[in-house]
Amino acid sequence: MDRMKLGQTDIDVSEWCLGTMTFGTQTKETDAHRQMDMALEAGIDFWDTAEMYPVNPVRAETVGRSEEIVGNWITSRGRREDVVIATKVSGANGGFVRDGQGFNGGNIREAVEGSLRRLQTDVIDLYQLHWPERGSYMFRQNWTYDPSHQNKAETLAHMDDVLTVMAEMVAEGKVRAFGLSNESAWGTARWIDRAEAVGGPHVATVQNEYSLMCRLYDTDMAELSVNEDVTLLAFSPLAAGILTGKYLDGVVPKGSRRDLVPEMGGRVAPREDAAARAYVELAAEHGIDPVHMALAWHRTRPFVSNPIFGATTVEQLAHILAGVDVALSDELVAAIDEVHRAHPMPY
Repeated sequence: MDRMKLGQTDIDVSEWCLGTMTFGTQTKETDAHRQMDMALEAGIDFWDTAEMYPVNPVRAETVGRSEEIVGNWITSRGRREDVVIATKVSGANGGFVRDGQGFNGGNIREAVEGSLRRLQTDVIDLYQLHWPERGSYMFRQNWTYDPSHQNKAETLAHMDDVLTVMAEMVAEGKVRAFGLSNESAWGTARWIDRAEAVGGPHVATVQNEYSLMCRLYDTDMAELSVNEDVTLLAFSPLAAGILTGKYLDGVVPKGSRRDLVPEMGGRVAPREDAAARAYVELAAEHGIDPVHMALAWHRTRPFVSNPIFGATTVEQLAHILAGVDVALSDELVAAIDEVHRAHPMPY
């Protein structure tokens, strides 16, 4: 497993990241701890969580449970120095977190300290803003996105307030680096500008959805990533399991994400099945597992992309880890682009 730096920081991580959003719902704690052991054994020492996790679905009684499970692993194994932990503060869409109040300069310190307690650690390596408070076009909102309600002056003042407190958190040693999630090119650029203006931490990462089936990042965000040295943390690199082929022809395995959340965050759409079939068949033509193809593809991007994968079961994780050293030929990468042209943004 190769290594990479997060943005302009000195934080060195594995080029793949273990996602924990099912820890505490679909994945019980003993299996979650086994997954963390397996990931570390495979050289994956970068793990992502969030204060609102687990999901599928998010419930008031389980909010914070994923962080607690990661924290219990840290305490039981005594290997905090061997892993890089990323977590996220919920936006106003967090629902059960802070009664849906989101985050601001007045409560983000409380949010950081809550995550520190649940994670049973003194420092969070990467602290991310889960959703922009002004709104976002992520999760299929791009089809009808309307930013006309936004107030630029209020947005910039909000950024200044948050960044001022984040600078304090970094100075106190409670946070090492700062990142965004579900952000746009305009929003990311403004966070960078305002950090420079108020002495806040530079944006190290942005965690947006990015996969063979969701390539919104390929244009404006790609340019920003390269020129501002912002690392993409790509969530749903397997398109929530669609790219495995297990949902082809309307099949819904018992206990799968589609079984629990039928719309899969808007990914179930009329053109989704045909696109998934095209990628699965392409992988077969080249003698490669579709899961391994989808993850290895991130190494071919013209910007730095670190895929965050999740696994409900230990068996699924073992399947993913079998492909850590897979590399794609130029021929296959070109063929992937042709499939993308034929099936652009299928959901």
